[in-house]
Amino acid sequence: MKSLIIYGSQYGSAQHYAAKFAQTTNIPIMNYKNVRSLADYQLIIYFGALYAGGVMGLKKTASSFPKNAKIIIATVGIADVNNKENTANIKGSLSKQVTPEIFKNAQLFYLRGALDYQKLNFKHKTMMTLLYHKLKKCPEEELSAEDKELIASFNKKVDFIDYNSLKPIAEVLNFHID
Repeated sequence: MKSLIIYGSQYGSAQHYAAKFAQTTNIPIMNYKNVRSLADYQLIIYFGALYAGGVMGLKKTASSFPKNAKIIIATVGIADVNNKENTANIKGSLSKQVTPEIFKNAQLFYLRGALDYQKLNFKHKTMMTLLYHKLKKCPEEELSAEDKELIASFNKKVDFIDYNSLKPIAEVLNFHID
């Protein structure tokens, strides 16, 4: 089965997960920006960073997914993936980025990444600052779990990368990761 790992990453978390998965499975890896044709692939694993409700590069790349390929999408963000509200929000966002057929058939996984405010570019730093100040004005009871996490981690360095969270992805593909 011809397989490929594709990643969309701005600050590195999605790329780190993709690289680790490629290393342990020997599946080739590629940045979504370098994808030309996916016609010959039967398995595509997409690791994508979450930004402003979207998965980096997914919409562009998904338009090239072969009709009968097995698709796995692993999102990478700082939101707590054990919180059902967070994963429901991510799932809703994904449903807007891919066709209904891809969304229905893809296997979805949610991974936690890292965020270092000092490394954010000006645009992202500005967006996060504006969002933080907006959320701080909201009554506590109106804040989602994700909102509370954003407030708590604002202007800090947080790292939730956990390579053990790759095990469920490997298991569905019959790979063993130590």
